[in-house]
Amino acid sequence: MEDVLEVYQRPENPQRPLVCMDETSKQQVKEVREALPLRAGEVARQDDEYERNGVSALFLMLAPLPGWRHGEVRDHRRRLEGAQCLKELADVHFPEAEKIVLVRDNLNTQGPASFYEAFEPEEAWRLTHRFEFHDTPKHGSWLNMAEIEWSVLQRQCLDRRIADQAMLIREITAWEVQRNQAVTTVDWRFTTVDARIKLKRLYPAFKS
Repeated sequence: MEDVLEVYQRPENPQRPLVCMDETSKQQVKEVREALPLRAGEVARQDDEYERNGVSALFLMLAPLPGWRHGEVRDHRRRLEGAQCLKELADVHFPEAEKIVLVRDNLNTQGPASFYEAFEPEEAWRLTHRFEFHDTPKHGSWLNMAEIEWSVLQRQCLDRRIADQAMLIREITAWEVQRNQAVTTVDWRFTTVDARIKLKRLYPAFKS
């Protein structure tokens, strides 16, 4: 925990950008009946019945200090997809960075082992050394700032029926552009000092 909190206290450094990464999934559902037309003064009405239309994997990358985020929609949440997202992060979004400081949850899809499963050894080695990995502790995924952004994405974009993956990509892209243009940052205030006071029960107890 303190390792992640220390990372969050570092000043912004374009050569070593801080990026938080998380993943989830979204079920796509289609309407089975055409919605009734809206009338003045009434809220939209939706039939309870729907048709399941597959599940997409969502990867979210957030650079909280410059206020940048990017969402990737994939068919699966395997090591291959995690490695591809990290490669894009390094070579497309932060190609000039000396090393990307990555905060991630304890997942086997985001890390060196994924690179070696997805790419040739030389490429896997290169990508491994583009990142400085920091894991949130077990049951401590709330320390990942990407979870804050997931909450915003859910409330502003995903908390409704989305028919298919193409629509999901369009909606997330539009949301991403709007948030990035607004340069929306994260004001993280929980520090190591706070953790030692408020979460004292989680620390080992030593007898004097």
